[in-house]
Amino acid sequence: MSKPQTYLTPETVAKLGSMEIRARLVVEGFITGLHRSPFHGFSAEFAEHRQYRHGDELKRIDWKIYGRSDRFYVKQYEDETNLRAMICVDMSASMNYASTGNITKFEYATYLAAALSYLVLQQRDAAGLALYNTDVQSFLPSRSKMSYVQELIRALDTATPASTTGTAVALHHIAERLSRRGLVVVISDLFDDPQTVLQAFRHFRHDQHDVLVMHVMDPREVDFNLGAPAVFRDMESGTEITTQPNQIRHSYHAAVEEFCQTLKRGCHMQNIDYMRVTTDMPFDVALREYLVKRHSIKG
Repeated sequence: MSKPQTYLTPETVAKLGSMEIRARLVVEGFITGLHRSPFHGFSAEFAEHRQYRHGDELKRIDWKIYGRSDRFYVKQYEDETNLRAMICVDMSASMNYASTGNITKFEYATYLAAALSYLVLQQRDAAGLALYNTDVQSFLPSRSKMSYVQELIRALDTATPASTTGTAVALHHIAERLSRRGLVVVISDLFDDPQTVLQAFRHFRHDQHDVLVMHVMDPREVDFNLGAPAVFRDMESGTEITTQPNQIRHSYHAAVEEFCQTLKRGCHMQNIDYMRVTTDMPFDVALREYLVKRHSIKG
């Protein structure tokens, strides 16, 4: 049988059946992996349990989990849920890029968003979804019923990257539609003016939302390891330019790092969690970041 970690690699996930199967297997592989990792203490809290607290009724202790882990956990109920997550996915044309051997940034983002939705709902929290390019194209408010995952995944599965980037404008409009405080997860290549993007993040923080930014990039966008002369085409405007990657690699690296560091510093100043992921990176890296964020909010 394949190891659980196999289901966390983008290459394997892309070969699976429906989007729902992909999401379920990614989450199941992730949770199984947690039982074997230093994060084991979190694992029982994921779906229906949390650690025992002084004052909890003894009849709520799950003795089966105690027998396996020698730790006390109690069963949670629906009314203990207070986390509302809104997952925002960039569907602008630039997200349709993929270098040889990798899935597109949009595929990576949708698989990750589907897995996050499944995980959030399995935790008995509430999950919602916003798809955007120049503006919000689809908005599904946060709900906590597990059956809602099918609607969220259907929206992701039928979305097609198109149009130019309007991350800052779209995020402002999403912020205006969130009536209750919660966690906002932004999954995007963030190809927009960094300062305007940071202003949009500030809008969420002003409304007292917690924010987790997952900056998705293709590996070649990071290392620029293209070798031979190449023709670069802007996927949003169609503009083309021919260049020698080896000659401009140093200046390209400097520009990309400055772009990413500007976003990272700006997020840090606003107490926003920022992580850069590449489309060859196993999904457990991003899911674990979500887990840590959730624990800090609810802890």
